[in-house]
Amino acid sequence: MSKWRMVLAYLRRRRLTLLFYGLCVALVLAVQALSGQEMLYAWYIVLLASFLLLVIFIYDGRHFFQKMKTLQKLQEHLTAVEESLPAAADAMEEQYGALITGLCGKNRKLEEAIERMQTEDLDYYTLWVHQIKTPIAALRLVLNRCGAPENAVMEQELFKIQQYAELALQYVRLGDIASDLVIERCSLEGIVRKSVKKYGLLFVYQKLSVEVEPMEVQVFSDEKWLGFLIEQLLSNAVKYTRQGGVRIFWREESLWIEDTGIGIRPEDLPRIFEKGYTGCNGRADTRASGIGLYLSKRVADALAIRLSVSSELGTGTRVRLHFPSRDTFLFQ
Repeated sequence: MSKWRMVLAYLRRRRLTLLFYGLCVALVLAVQALSGQEMLYAWYIVLLASFLLLVIFIYDGRHFFQKMKTLQKLQEHLTAVEESLPAAADAMEEQYGALITGLCGKNRKLEEAIERMQTEDLDYYTLWVHQIKTPIAALRLVLNRCGAPENAVMEQELFKIQQYAELALQYVRLGDIASDLVIERCSLEGIVRKSVKKYGLLFVYQKLSVEVEPMEVQVFSDEKWLGFLIEQLLSNAVKYTRQGGVRIFWREESLWIEDTGIGIRPEDLPRIFEKGYTGCNGRADTRASGIGLYLSKRVADALAIRLSVSSELGTGTRVRLHFPSRDTFLFQ
């Protein structure tokens, strides 16, 4: 709030005092004029009263402005509200202070309850993913021994089940991603090739090519979450590419992932990162959840990566990941 707005706020707060002062001045002048006496004495009284009122307003206004500045600072740091509330000037302000303290206490309890629930959810999903890996490994072992013609399809679906399970875990962890980040110098090519290898099964079974151009690039990022981001983008590329393949390369200080898939309609492009939005392609594929690109954008924002998508319907999609410099993290 600017100084002039503070002054206006203070005058509005003291409007009854100003009204009383104006009525008193008018009464003194009226009585003096009706009595037929010299008006000079009346003006002396008005001048003296105005001076005293000004002194009182300056003294009272200083306390008002200090209190307003304190409250403005507390709005920026709500966690310190209870300990830093300015001293109450009267009984009404004491009641307001008690009300604020009570609300802060309730808010703190709600935050603690939410944090406990999030911790319990994370523990549950972590346990669930850990437990489900056992039957997945058992099924994969059985498939390897059987050698039936249908194994290829079953292996693909088993891989997808495993990815969906890990996606559920990362979705829960995303709520507290800031505390999980470890920013360091990473080999981008190593992370890319590791992600491509993980999805190699789908590339092989869907007969898609994948080209990773050599990139002697070091970036500042979190290796685990960057790998998750690239995997989500690869998953999307494989899901909507029927023929051709995926090409990954480094240009203009950015990582590019382009495919020869079905593309995205122009009207869908502005909304592809919205939670739950599937667009025309997603509605055609009833398995689409609208979560993959939403999580990708959340992770990219946490890693200070500028994520952008361009596409042409029927031709393919190109995703650009523009990485931040080291200074971006030093000054955060």
